[in-house]
Amino acid sequence: MVLSKKKARHVIEEIIALFPDAQPSLDFRNHFELVCAVLLSAQTTDAAVNKATPGLFAAYPTPQAMAAADVADIARYISRLGLYRNKAKFLKECAQQLLDRHDGVVPQTREELEALSGVGRKTANVVLSVGFGIPAFAVDTHVSRICKHHQIVKQSATPLEIEKRVMDILPPERWLAAHQAMIYFGRAICHPKNPECDQYPQLYQFEE
Repeated sequence: MVLSKKKARHVIEEIIALFPDAQPSLDFRNHFELVCAVLLSAQTTDAAVNKATPGLFAAYPTPQAMAAADVADIARYISRLGLYRNKAKFLKECAQQLLDRHDGVVPQTREELEALSGVGRKTANVVLSVGFGIPAFAVDTHVSRICKHHQIVKQSATPLEIEKRVMDILPPERWLAAHQAMIYFGRAICHPKNPECDQYPQLYQFEE
C-alpha cells in the first residue's frame, strides 16, 4: 500500500516539523568544496568526510590545484573513506573537467553537473539545492529508507521514482527542507534496524 498524496505530505511535513532547523552537515566554503564533499560522501558518513576535507582542501583549494595533483597524493588525504582510491581519481578528473569545460567554475545545471566525473544525480541535486538555491530533491539512503518505511513509495521504488514522488507531493520551496529533515530523522529515529518511528504518533494522525 502507498499513502495518498495528502497523507504522504502529512508524514513529510511532520518530519520537517521535528527537525525544522536541519542544515547540511557537510563542511564546505564554496561550490567547488561542496562538489568534492558530496562526491566523497558516497557510502561514507558526513562526519568522516568532515574529518578528511580540512587537510584535502588546504592542500588543493582550487580546481587548478586539484587537477595538478597526483591521484596517489589526493588519496592520502581521504584514505580513511570508503572507495577512496576511486574517489581520488574522480576528484582529479572532476577538477580537470571544471577547468576544461567551465573555466574552473561549478556549473548550475543538472546536466552539466552530472557530466562531471563522480557526480551522479544525487550529488547534482545536492549541489543545486544547497549550493545554488535551485529547487531539487536529492535521494540518499536515509530518504529512500524513510519513504519506503512510511509507505510514501512502493518498496520497489527506485531513487528516481522516489525523487519524482516527493517532488509531486511537496511544492518546490519545501524540497530542500524535506531532504535535510529526512537525513536527521533517518539518523536519529528511522534507523535501518529497530526504527523508533512509533514513538512519534503525530506522523500517523491523518485528517480525514
